[in-house]
Parts: sequence; C-alpha cells; structure tokens
Amino acid sequence: MLIRAIQPQFGIAAMRVNRGTDDGRLLCSGPGKLCQALGIDGLHNGLSLTAPPFEFARSETDEAAILIGRRIGITKGVEAEWRFGLGGPPYLSRKF
Repeated sequence: MLIRAIQPQFGIAAMRVNRGTDDGRLLCSGPGKLCQALGIDGLHNGLSLTAPPFEFARSETDEAAILIGRRIGITKGVEAEWRFGLGGPPYLSRKF
C-alpha cells in the first residue's frame, strides 16, 4: 500500500520543521513529502502499519465521500482504479 497524502492533525510543528515549510497544504501532499514530514526513512521498511511507531485511526468520514480513481504516476496498469481518497480536502498532490 502506498499512502500518498494525509491531512495532518497532530505534530504539525515538528512536521513544519522536518519539511522546512509553514504551508500546511504542502506538509504531506505526496509520498515523499509525507515521509519527510513524519521522519519516515529506510529504517521503517518492513514494519507493521498496525503497531508503533505507526498508528491509524478510523475517520469520521462518510464512506460515500470516498472517491475511487485511476492510479497516477505509473506507466503500467494505469486503467486500474486503485486510488482511493477524499475529494474535498486540499492535501492531495493531484486532485481526483
């Protein structure tokens, strides 16, 4: 699974330092930016996403608000609708 973007809610001050920007929209709006903001590097490879240092929480978002689209940034399998996200928040690097 590739998490392309998140809407930061906690630790924003540290993310701003890690990313060198005060623009909240640019903190985690792409996989590289997200990893830089959260301090994720190669040492995290192979770690479970359901155990510390990671923590995921269920969103209060209505499932109907989740959009499905075609994958981006690839040359093979572009027709596969394996991209999921919310359409409204400005935290995606590319809109649906």
